[in-house]
Amino acid sequence: MYEGILPLWKEKGMTSHDCVFKLRKILKMKRIGHTGTLDPSVEGVLPICLGKATKVSEYIMDQGKTYIATISIGTSTTTEDADGDIVVNDITPKSFSREQILEVLAKLTGEITQIPPMYSAVKVNGKKLYEYAREGKDVERPSRKVMIHNIRLLDEAPTFSGQEVTFNIEVDCGKGTYIRTLAVQIGELLGYPAHMSSLVRTASGSFSKDQCLTLSEVQAAVDEGSLSITLLPLKDALATWPTVEVNDDNNKSITNGQVVEIHPLLSENEKIVFELLENPIAVYIKHPTKSGMMKPEKMFSSEKGD
Repeated sequence: MYEGILPLWKEKGMTSHDCVFKLRKILKMKRIGHTGTLDPSVEGVLPICLGKATKVSEYIMDQGKTYIATISIGTSTTTEDADGDIVVNDITPKSFSREQILEVLAKLTGEITQIPPMYSAVKVNGKKLYEYAREGKDVERPSRKVMIHNIRLLDEAPTFSGQEVTFNIEVDCGKGTYIRTLAVQIGELLGYPAHMSSLVRTASGSFSKDQCLTLSEVQAAVDEGSLSITLLPLKDALATWPTVEVNDDNNKSITNGQVVEIHPLLSENEKIVFELLENPIAVYIKHPTKSGMMKPEKMFSSEKGD
């Protein structure tokens, strides 16, 4: 059976769950997990974890993402993207200088506060917001802090004008960011209703567009017997943290997942990865209650694949 990370290019028109369903048929295996939902209208990088690699899916989800989005100024929608019903349509002539837009993007860079859209999977009182929205109910949504590392204006025009003004941006952001909400926030700072009219995810963690296969390419690789050589190792999902090769002194205790004396690298890092012959066997973190000690968060050494 297959083992590792498959960087999939999710095409428009299908859900992330659809991708997993199709891959289970193509690969003839059950132990498959995706690494974060992409809306059906969004295309882009969707790392898929196969076999033992499903244990690192949460780490990939926690890593940063890069998107290219088209922002449309002048119209707001119920879903904050092009799929929703129009709420406000401002057809007055608009004109913004490049400097005005860059100033707005700068204000939205760094840690910002967002209120999740009503059409989202965020839960309030145990129920998803989109379920309330479909019932016609508007509930109070908790705000959240998200990190925008960088926003680049991709269009070179000196001015942007018309009844509907559109421009493209590239966003590097942290976990939990809603780019469609960011589009609305850009419109608010420019003084007009806005929505996100298209979105592409070009990177997820360390996985990028140029590494990806489409579902049809995955099928072709399976038919040719070449898919295994294109899969990426589990360790690629752990590249954020430093690695330590186990030695004769700690091999047994680390391999068995014991609580041991803290490693110096944990003074500056959230996690460290222990490897045996360059293969990850455990992720260790500071022990929450025992000072000067560390404990395993994930173990891979005794795990067998599908």
